[in-house]
Amino acid sequence: MYFGGNAMKISAQMTDAVVLAELGRRLERIRLDRNLSQDRLATEAGVSRQTVGRIESGGAAKLPAVIRILRALGMLEALELAVPEPLPSPIQQLERKGKQRQRARGAPAHHREDRETGEWSWGTP
Repeated sequence: MYFGGNAMKISAQMTDAVVLAELGRRLERIRLDRNLSQDRLATEAGVSRQTVGRIESGGAAKLPAVIRILRALGMLEALELAVPEPLPSPIQQLERKGKQRQRARGAPAHHREDRETGEWSWGTP
């Protein structure tokens, strides 16, 4: 939906269908601005013309097809803005003292099986 020549801003209040339709319109506009036919974009992306048309019309598509289309349009890096690498909180940074987390914490020692016998009972440290 375009209002006054501008694309609408995507927001959390929109339904999935409206978001898909807006993304499809944006991708179509980018394709046309680059003077690419659906056939040409489909060939460059390694997807079918029907897939390109379905995405542009707001239909559902598999994520690999969207990634291929974004790559063919030179826009794959835009996903970095959509799904940025999570940053640790300041407290987590202090706790780690700059070290990268390598694994999740295991259960406390009193909940682990005894490594030597393979047995566990209540109250075993």
